[in-house]
Amino acid sequence: MNARRSDSHRSRESVDSSAGDVVPRRQPISPKRTISANRVPRGARSLELPVATLPQPDETTCGPTCLHAIYAYWGDDEPLAAVIRRARRLDHGGTYAVFLGCDALRRGYSVRIYTYNLTVFDPSWFGPHKVDLRDRLSRQQRAKSDPRIYVATEGYLEFLELGGRIRFANLSRDLIGGILRRGIPLLAGLSATYLYRQPRESGPDDTPDDVHGFPSGHFVVIAGFDHETGKLLVVDPYQPHRYGPVLRYWVNADRVVAAILLGIVTHDANMLVVYPS
Repeated sequence: MNARRSDSHRSRESVDSSAGDVVPRRQPISPKRTISANRVPRGARSLELPVATLPQPDETTCGPTCLHAIYAYWGDDEPLAAVIRRARRLDHGGTYAVFLGCDALRRGYSVRIYTYNLTVFDPSWFGPHKVDLRDRLSRQQRAKSDPRIYVATEGYLEFLELGGRIRFANLSRDLIGGILRRGIPLLAGLSATYLYRQPRESGPDDTPDDVHGFPSGHFVVIAGFDHETGKLLVVDPYQPHRYGPVLRYWVNADRVVAAILLGIVTHDANMLVVYPS
């Protein structure tokens, strides 16, 4: 799992972290797999994209491990260790989806974030009247003392500067299915506590503790749907988990949607869409 927990009330300075290796912006990649080749007819009742993941090396590297799986899906082969080394890490463990998005943008991909994190984004910013997101984010960063908002905002400002797009749309099976039908998997930041229905966690070793523990965040890849069963295919680098000794499993779509929305507790609550430019 990702070791981001909702108990991270630290100073602004202590939450900031190393950005890892800086990767210059590359030209758009020439993927071995293309979007057009993977499109699925609109009426298709099921879909399973060939996304595979390696197990995450430790408790905090689910994010870059999922991003590595996305890169591999598009035929962009590089060692997992290189993706992990570049990922910006929070001092209490894990990373934010926006930092993964910045890495993909630097590698020449197009990237969109569907956000449901109301602690960072106000819904009125996405209304019919155009709003300068950079201006609003910068003003909020100066106005609020929450160190997590400060660090996340740094990431979003860089993300926008690199050409990333931020969307605020109703999270539903239709939205997820529509993206998957284009042959594009989704990297989701969500609540592991809700997805697994497991006890909250406490301490540096993420010990299960239903009384003293806090919810934990996690990253997975959504790679398929089955309308007949109402399930989504989850590609999950974490082991072990309640769904067995597997890295791919099917789970009720409503649970996945709820887990994404509840990711707001750990500054997740988003879907990252990465595809060749």
